Amino acid sequence: MDKDCGVAPSNQQDCLPDPLCLQRLLQKACYLKTDQQDRLRSAFWFGAQAHQGQMRKSGEPYITHPLAVAGILADIHLDVDSLTAAILHDVVEDTVINRGDVAVHFGEDVANLVEGVTKLGKLEFSNPQEAQAENFRKMLMAMARDLRVILIKLADRLHNMRTIGSMRPDKRRRIARETLDIYAPIAARLGINAWRMELEDLCFTAKFPIRARVLADGVRKARGNRKELVEQITDAIAHRLMQEGLVCDVKGREKHLFSLYKKMKQKRLHFNEVMDIYAFRIIVDNADACYRTLGMIHSLYKPVPGKFKDYIAIPKPNGYQSLHTVLFATQGVHIEVQIRSNDMHTLAEHGVAAHWSYKLNGSSRVAAADQRAQEWVKHLLEMQQSAGNSLDFLETVKIDLFPDSLYVFTPDGDIKTLPRGATVVDFAYAVHTKLGHTCIGARVNRMPVPLKTQLQNGQTVEIVRGSAPAPNPNWLDFVTTAKARSQIRHYLKNQHSEHAIALGDRLLKKALHALGIPSTPIPTKQQQHLLLELKAADWSELLMTIGLGNRLPALVAKQIADGLNESNPIPTLSQPLHISGTEGLALSYAHCCHPIPGDSIMGFISSERGLVIHRTSCPNLLNFRKHPEKWLDVQWEEGINSELPVAITIETHNKRGVLAMVANTIATEGSNIESVDNADKDNHHSVMHFTITVRDLDHIHSVLRRLRNMPDVLSAERDAS
Repeated sequence: MDKDCGVAPSNQQDCLPDPLCLQRLLQKACYLKTDQQDRLRSAFWFGAQAHQGQMRKSGEPYITHPLAVAGILADIHLDVDSLTAAILHDVVEDTVINRGDVAVHFGEDVANLVEGVTKLGKLEFSNPQEAQAENFRKMLMAMARDLRVILIKLADRLHNMRTIGSMRPDKRRRIARETLDIYAPIAARLGINAWRMELEDLCFTAKFPIRARVLADGVRKARGNRKELVEQITDAIAHRLMQEGLVCDVKGREKHLFSLYKKMKQKRLHFNEVMDIYAFRIIVDNADACYRTLGMIHSLYKPVPGKFKDYIAIPKPNGYQSLHTVLFATQGVHIEVQIRSNDMHTLAEHGVAAHWSYKLNGSSRVAAADQRAQEWVKHLLEMQQSAGNSLDFLETVKIDLFPDSLYVFTPDGDIKTLPRGATVVDFAYAVHTKLGHTCIGARVNRMPVPLKTQLQNGQTVEIVRGSAPAPNPNWLDFVTTAKARSQIRHYLKNQHSEHAIALGDRLLKKALHALGIPSTPIPTKQQQHLLLELKAADWSELLMTIGLGNRLPALVAKQIADGLNESNPIPTLSQPLHISGTEGLALSYAHCCHPIPGDSIMGFISSERGLVIHRTSCPNLLNFRKHPEKWLDVQWEEGINSELPVAITIETHNKRGVLAMVANTIATEGSNIESVDNADKDNHHSVMHFTITVRDLDHIHSVLRRLRNMPDVLSAERDAS
């Protein structure tokens, strides 16, 4: 590919079946300056050539997808770097273009955005869930540097959901589930309400197509029956506000399908029982006009008790502001009314995305929304640092993405937003991690309460602190916030490590004492050799693995004793090791029972042969019961590739050529024969004793099944001892 493709060659139109696709994007991006639109043209030709020959499952040229993503961002007036990165967001992942190429042609900012959106496609994961979680973690790190990364990713997912019809049904359901779990809540958390609603409806249709179709039919029928009613209510509201001299824009709208479905499911309602299918939005000039409008509306229609919410005085965590009220309208119909100013409406629809399209006017509301989004990302980064792995982190974030908020106060009057069901401990961690760690009691509205008390709106909470950190593992049974859960786990994990190190130290000293070695400090040189052989980073890590039960103290003690008694500090083995925790020890397998991977095993410490591995069913275990201190619980390492010997006995008809056929069958199953002994049982039967090599328990079972299916084989069994 020609790297100098900032401007398209004259014949490059051949790679585009629809020459108007670029023009449509430029029309949407008409708010950009001429030189910025030229950058979009260059990015288009660059991306078109990179993706040349690639097609979407729908049959369209692949370049139509990144162009559509850029168009979605242009609809909310994002800056030129965001649109350029959207056009190029798949070139690093799906073509020969690398990050350096993007940086050379379009700058470091665009390259960073593209890199942030790019998946970890070149890494291997054990399962799709781990890949998804690690991709999300990487995306978060990029978000911390630039929030536009998540805006591009959301637009990418939105277009994929719009065109998901060409996918297999099972893949549609999987993508829809992932979008509902992660991307729609992120859009809500960032305040981008328009994208959130569309993503939810598209996911609902992809995941439950029949339910979506039935519900859509119901809404269409209701629309016909209530059209005049909606117009009547709209005109009545507009007329009343006009009489009071308030300039407003009144719109009646249908609630989107997914919100109706959630309401029906949560409250177990039939569609005919859902009265507020329509909601009304009133947009006025400023916050003062919002409250005046609320008074007018309540005088026009009676409000439903307990259904008023003031998100202007106390905004949602994503910055959303509006007054919500539910009213008894004409004919006994319930309607929901939202009242907000123009600035509030812009923020409600575009959320943090409004920062880039409106930052030139210096709107304080938009700046505040961007600051709240940055604080949320910072909060996620703190959780990421204390999470055990990517999967734990993703589950923690999911908890954080589904808050049904309540608002409580500190003793100083500061407002803290918590999810519905949050407890006193959640509040303590929301204020500060150290306050959560030292929490020993609480007062709610000046009254002492248990730590697991669930908080209610408007309460004032005071935390009683202890002198030292002491999080309780039982707190995990009732805390609900992601921060509290992750910080408690992080603290307990560290405490667990400290206890494990102390326990490992005691166990090792006890094992050394049993071998007659004093518990004086082990020489530094000896420690270093031992750590090198056992692949431990330091002495504390070795003690922790002993304390956690991942390494046997008796075996480590024997290695130390051998090192102290020999010039070579730690004897090493040339044979491959198969038993967990035995690195550096002489290791052998008992000939009496021939253990193989998959068998339940025990280890016997022998002065002559080192650690000897037996099957737990081996009869010789009875002979060694007088020496229980020499028996150790051991287990097989995972991923063993070599083969071990095993003894089998086969009874056959006494016929010529049977031995050769049996040997051939064993070889066909991928097993080698180490020895064979053939004897006649009587005139009609023979008994053959084989020692063969196998990989594991499944392998020997496969060999025996194949032998038993032979016409002349009467029985084939593994020797018990």
